[in-house]
Amino acid sequence: MTLNQYIRDVQDFPKEGVMFKDITPLLNNPKAVRECMALLLNNLRDRKIDKVVGVESRGFFFATLLAYELNAGFVPVRKPKKLPFATVSASYELEYGTDTLEVHTDAIKPGDRILIHDDVLATGGTAAAVCELVEKLGGEIVQCNFLMELSFLNGREKLGNREVYAPLVY
Repeated sequence: MTLNQYIRDVQDFPKEGVMFKDITPLLNNPKAVRECMALLLNNLRDRKIDKVVGVESRGFFFATLLAYELNAGFVPVRKPKKLPFATVSASYELEYGTDTLEVHTDAIKPGDRILIHDDVLATGGTAAAVCELVEKLGGEIVQCNFLMELSFLNGREKLGNREVYAPLVY
């Protein structure tokens, strides 16, 4: 099975000139979801993971499944004012402006071994901000894990020497 056949290209979304990689066809196919999970878990089975951090919103789909399979906790990272308890935040650059992400202050304890998951690694700004949040709280990042990587946008560069894995690379 090739997962690429379940990724739909949508031209000019969310704005003109962008080719959006839509994962909803993959999510709609149980066999594709199982294959995707097998690939994402392939090099994690023998590694201790305490928490899986999922990034709003498409990162939540597989992050919760990964947490379940790894017998780990799930930590949501969300846009501002979406979490009900005390938070810590990190801002990052967008093409036109900045954005901010937040996590609960009690979600990660010093020494927790963390898997970060999001649907796509593009420019790396979001992932770098999530790494900053995890490290502010004392977490140790085991891997930054993505369903797909848009390698032509060089997002890995913003992640430094952290381990990065994505089964689909464009």
